[in-house]
Amino acid sequence: MPATSSSVGSGAAGAAIFADSDSRKYRYFDPKGQRATHYEDMTVDVQPDPERYLIQDWIISFADGNGAYVKQNTAAQSTNWHAFRAPDQEWERTHYQRQSKIETMVQSVINNARKSGTPKTFDKAWVKILQTQLGAWKHAEFGLGTSLMQAQRYGYTQMINNATLTNSSYKLRLAQDITLYLAEIGMDLPGWDDELGKKAWLEDKNWQGTREAVETIMGATDYLEQYFAINIIFEPLVGEVFRSGFLMQIAAANHDFITPAVISAAEADYERNLANTIDLMHILANDEKYGAANKKLFQGWVKKHGALADKAAIGLQPIWSMPHSKPVAFADVRAKSEERIGQILGELGLKR
Repeated sequence: MPATSSSVGSGAAGAAIFADSDSRKYRYFDPKGQRATHYEDMTVDVQPDPERYLIQDWIISFADGNGAYVKQNTAAQSTNWHAFRAPDQEWERTHYQRQSKIETMVQSVINNARKSGTPKTFDKAWVKILQTQLGAWKHAEFGLGTSLMQAQRYGYTQMINNATLTNSSYKLRLAQDITLYLAEIGMDLPGWDDELGKKAWLEDKNWQGTREAVETIMGATDYLEQYFAINIIFEPLVGEVFRSGFLMQIAAANHDFITPAVISAAEADYERNLANTIDLMHILANDEKYGAANKKLFQGWVKKHGALADKAAIGLQPIWSMPHSKPVAFADVRAKSEERIGQILGELGLKR
């Protein structure tokens, strides 16, 4: 392993041998593959670490003596926090490009649908469901996005922070998409009430389990617990159940071909976020020194947030009886979600 400035106790030129020190690339890390990707060039070692190259310790510290980033922000432990590379390899430029394409698609779908008068053909019961139930769901997405926005500040490396932050951005974009979508089709539907969603989120008993699960995640002080709880537990047990199992399955049967297109991007978002989360948690669960302790910690998170997610999903069951056309049963959707989370936990060596 090449020597680092920290190991030799000097930052002078030539005191240590770094990866690519004999080239003009000025790279100070070992790439995951044969060559460093653009993503790695933009993220690895961007965030300083006194244990690697910052031998003078943190340049800026808080009043309590802690540096800008500390490992104690999570109960999980690692022998190498810098080992993680996000499978989606997303960084600032690629993230903005993808978000821009999604927004262009969503707005195009909404504009074309409104021009053809599509919202007026929606089943009347379905219109009420969109106002109330989809209107409530945007608050869940906003809460999860806000939680991840807070969590990303505490990640020990730029790679972890990038994955958490892009996850937050996707959640907040979806909350915005839903808000704008409902506001726009509402202009074409007499008697539309934008306040029904907020009222349901705050008062409807069907939504209080989901609200409790989301607010518990928001209140967690461990940033990796928040990241784990959202993608490993809440999303397969609640998020996919409502988005895929209800909105995308039932909308068309009630003359609504717009909502699935608006929501579909969120399912692709989740697949990327899930891959990132599993990769990070797998590294921690199989750490040569701390793997067993991390698995025990993760199992505790499964129990805590799994119970809340189960309560949330069961609380949403009455919504499946509201549409006039009901092509999918809640029991079938719920069974599929159980199979899904079983596969996810299995990859990490965890149990339901």
